[in-house]
Amino acid sequence: MTKGKLYVISGPSGAGKGTICKRILQEDGNIRFSVSMTTRAPREGEKDRVDYYFVTREEFEKLLSEGGLLEHNKYVNNYYGTPRRQVVQWLEEGHDVILEIDYHGAFQIRETYPEAVLVFILPPSVEELRERILGRGSETRETLERRLEEAMNDLAQADKYDYRVVNEDVDAAVKEVQQIMKSERNKEA
Repeated sequence: MTKGKLYVISGPSGAGKGTICKRILQEDGNIRFSVSMTTRAPREGEKDRVDYYFVTREEFEKLLSEGGLLEHNKYVNNYYGTPRRQVVQWLEEGHDVILEIDYHGAFQIRETYPEAVLVFILPPSVEELRERILGRGSETRETLERRLEEAMNDLAQADKYDYRVVNEDVDAAVKEVQQIMKSERNKEA
């Protein structure tokens, strides 16, 4: 059995990573999505074990100390990480796996899984990114400014990825990521 391929999708908050990932998953039954774990509170409409595993700081730190995370990071005073067990199982079963994580996690993954394919989602402009983050309506002024500062740090990492996709039109961006995945699968064949 052929082992699955690991794809990392990153980009600044508001770039559209989540929307792109959801569309790809709807269209390809062999791809699995690793739900990340976080210590932040759920946003309106988010569901535990669907959008994130929402856990306490103590639960997160325990799993981290036991080696149960592929990668982890602290962002805006909350921990985020990728649980190891399920991802490894899916890859062994021959499923491709998408991780939607930040660049810190992506570079940790690259060290552990050098064959992982890293894709960075870019907004059409910084102003568009600001509007998308504001449009969420879930940010305080303080967290908005922190997210924008982090977004600029994220954008500075884009050239370290295998691929960069500008999300000006979500349909086109989805097609471009799907083409990248198809091309990467064909390398293995």
